[in-house]
Parts: sequence; C-alpha cells; structure tokens
Amino acid sequence: MALSACAASDRDEPEAEDGGGTTSSGRDTFIFAASADPASLDPAFANDGESFRVARQIFEGLVGTEPGTADPAPLLAESWEVSEDGLEYVFDLKRDVTFHDGTPFDGEAVCANFERWNSFTGVLQSESLSYYWQKVNGGFASSDVESLDGTGKYESCAAPDEHTAVITLASPLPEFISALSLPSFSMQSPTALEEYGADDVGGDSAAPVLPEYATEHPTGTGPFVFDSWTRGQEIVLAGNPDYWGEQGQVQRIVFTVIDDPTARRQALQAGDIDGFDLVGPADVVALEEEGFQIVDREPFNILYLGMNQADPDLADLTVRQAIAHAINKEALVAQTLPEGTEVATNFVPPSVAGWSSDVETYEYDPDRARELLAEAGKSDLTIDFNYPTNVSRPYMPTPEQVFQSISADLEEVGITVNAVPEPWAPDYLDRMQGTPDHGLHLLGWTGDYNDTYNFIGVFFGAESNEWGFSDPELFEMIGDTRYQTSVDEQTAAYEAANEAILERLPGVPLAHPVPSLAFSPSVQGYPASPVQDEVYNVISLDD
Repeated sequence: MALSACAASDRDEPEAEDGGGTTSSGRDTFIFAASADPASLDPAFANDGESFRVARQIFEGLVGTEPGTADPAPLLAESWEVSEDGLEYVFDLKRDVTFHDGTPFDGEAVCANFERWNSFTGVLQSESLSYYWQKVNGGFASSDVESLDGTGKYESCAAPDEHTAVITLASPLPEFISALSLPSFSMQSPTALEEYGADDVGGDSAAPVLPEYATEHPTGTGPFVFDSWTRGQEIVLAGNPDYWGEQGQVQRIVFTVIDDPTARRQALQAGDIDGFDLVGPADVVALEEEGFQIVDREPFNILYLGMNQADPDLADLTVRQAIAHAINKEALVAQTLPEGTEVATNFVPPSVAGWSSDVETYEYDPDRARELLAEAGKSDLTIDFNYPTNVSRPYMPTPEQVFQSISADLEEVGITVNAVPEPWAPDYLDRMQGTPDHGLHLLGWTGDYNDTYNFIGVFFGAESNEWGFSDPELFEMIGDTRYQTSVDEQTAAYEAANEAILERLPGVPLAHPVPSLAFSPSVQGYPASPVQDEVYNVISLDD
C-alpha cells in the first residue's frame, strides 16, 4: 500500500520543467517497477541487472550498442582506431560533454577512470565488487587475490589532448571494444569520485560496505541525474538539463521497488506504474487481453543450476551427473518459464558463435540418476540448495518456482534437499560470488555483448568462489581461444571448449528464457535490447 501511494503521488505531478527550461502540461514522469534495489549506484562495483538498469540512465561509456542489438557503437567516443598489433586504441572523444557536476569529459577523465579500475586493491578486488574489470582485463596493477596474477591486459592510458584518449594494452584483447559497452566501464566524474570517497569501501568481500559515492552521489554524463534513493522503496532520477544529446519527453524517472511479481502486475493494472520487467509467464496473455503492451527481448541469456565443488559431495563428478540426469528440463520450462523459452544444452545461447550441438546433454533419466548415486555411495545424499528470494531476473522470473520444480526432481531420485533461501541483493549474490559457502544454486546470465567468452569465460575462465574448482587445462583452453585471430578457428575452438565444459559438468544449463516487459498503452517507443541497453530519454508518454 505504501508503494502504491508513493507511485500515485509521483503520477499526480501536474507539470514539470523540461530540459530546455520550459514548462509543459504533458506528463513527463515515467514510473517503472524494479524487482529489487540496485546493489550499487557505482557501476564499477556492480554486475546485476537492477544496478545496471539505473546506471544506464545516469552514466555513459566510450562505447554503446546499436539499438536493438548487442553490437558495439560509438557513444562518448565518436570513433576509434586500433593498431595492427591490436595493442593501441586511439579514441576520438565527443566534444562539449560535461559530467553532472560540471567536470569536463575529456582525455584526462578517461584515463582517470581506467587508472582507477586498474588500481583497485584489497576488498575492491573481490568478485562481488570489481567483477567485470577482472573478468575482462584479467588482473590489476597489483594483486591482493591469489587467483589473479597482477598482469592484466591493460597497460596504460594517455591523453595527448582533451579530445583524445589512447589506451595501450599489454597483449591483444579482441573483444575490448565490445566489452567497453558494459555499464561497469562507464565514465564517471573524477571530481566526484575523489570528493565522495568512491573507493573507500568498508567490510570484507562477503559483506562490503559501500561508500557515500555509491549510495548518494553517482555522477556521470547521461541524460538523467541522481535525485534520491529510499532503500526498499524507490529511486528517483531527474532530467539532465545540460545533456549533450537529445532530451526527450521523460524528465523524471521513478524506479519503484516491488519485489513480488504479482504485486508488479497489480500495480500496472491499477495505473500506479507505467511498466515493469520480468513479466511472469502466466501473466502475459492476461495482460495482453486487458490491453496492456507486452514487449519481448531476444533471449540472449542462460539459466543454470550451479554445483559448487567446494562441497565434497558435489566434487564427485558421478554425483553431478546423477543430478543432471534427475532434472526434467522440459517440464521445468513448461511449468515455470515464459512461452518461447528453449531448453539449454550449452552455457551459451544457440545464437552465439561457438555453441556446439555435440555436447553431452544428460537427458532426463531418473533411473540412471539413482544408479549413479548408488555407484558414488550417495543413495542417501543430503545437499544444500541455495536460491534467491524477493527478486525476478530476465533468465529466472520466478526463482521459487524453479527451485520447487528442481527440488521435486531431486527428491524423486532420493536426494534430500536442504532449502537455503536468501534475499537477492546484496546477500545472495555476495554469498555466491564472494564466499565458498553454498551448494547447489540457481543463477544465470544475460549476455553483455555477442562473444562466447562473455559467457563461458566469465563462468569458467579462472578459479572462482561460485564454482569451487581448479582446472588449469580448461582455463587455458578457454583463455587461448579468447585470443584466436581467425574467426573460423576461434569458433571451432569455442565449440570444443563448450564440449569440454559439459564433460566436466560444473553445473547444468537449464534454459534460455524469453524476457518480457509489460507497459501501459500510453508508453511509446520503449527501446528493448537483448543486452538491456535501454535508456529512457527516447520514450514518449501519451496522455
């Protein structure tokens, strides 16, 4: 009721100033229901969709994406040139751009951001914080993490003039340009980063305590500026009157936090919100029949069951094979996931080069599962099963239902499931990525750009807390494939890597769900993107 009252109050705004300083009587507030609070308003310390949804309104990177695709496109960099050896990137920067605090965006600002990421130390090097920098770059200037060697791909940045930034790499990184479209690599005001202690993170990797910058002062160049964050209720953004680009009709965004899928649907039906993401499969047809708009994203994702090998039972490949054979993926998809969802066999979607039809698929076979458990001496196995609550994700709109379906399959073959539910942010993600304290677990991934490494490299390119195993041969196979210069050779090598992953079976790829959004009829031009690169200055609102 409190959330509905807040939303209704937001909607009742009669008029507002637009970016040019004039007043219009048309509605300019867009109210969107988020499924959870963001983990951080500093995108360098985030890797979850709710954080990125907000960050894309506030921040911009050197590189964006072509609308409706995962392909890279110029953004704050108008163009770039790459040296023949693939080590030097010269970026021609957009002119007359300032950060929200008035700091100029220039070559020095670009270098300040790159040097910041590469200089993270201590708790800042944990996966729960600087996840993407270490996954893409591979290391830091100096390493405080045993699994990182301190020899990342980044070498230096120079600003020969205010409109140019030159990034030099220590070794080639073919997906570098595509990776720069990630919100984690957004440009942030060096002035604000220093003034508000952006790197003064407290706590430890299991429970980091974010500084003032990441909760109250995020400062980018985007079309919207931060206004307020009431934890568990809403985040409010306002139009940036000095935005370098097109200022659209929307001058105020309210992200209302509604963690329950049914409550989100009811809020839309009541007219309290304009739209929401992660529409439950059972709600799509009903909402369409009531006249609401359903917008589907291309399923550029993977939902999986992770099996943490730090757990001695899950370290046994035979046990992992038994679990895989116990799961009825077809029933899981039919009962819990949106129409059009495909059963997964790889940890990448079929649209990504490197997907293989020759992987081991572990077909649903309860009898075989029981045989394998007996062979492993685990016919009376009891296992922890972690799953998130109070959240919906594009790859998993109803986590509890997915958990219940898989748990029933496991119980059927004699496995006793110890349910371990936990709130999504920050508890669940921090436990999965920052500690070895978990067993079976539900997670997934929406691809950030069209590259196989962005899936399997992020998952299995190095030792991590989530999976709990060390396999130098597999890590080297994936790493070597990442730098293949021939597209055909790289594709074949990625196919072999996907086959090797399913032989080792660190987890079970479950499905590629179709993510759906729902909107009131008044919302026009929502920029649906397979990588969720959706900025709201292009939306229009009809009265």
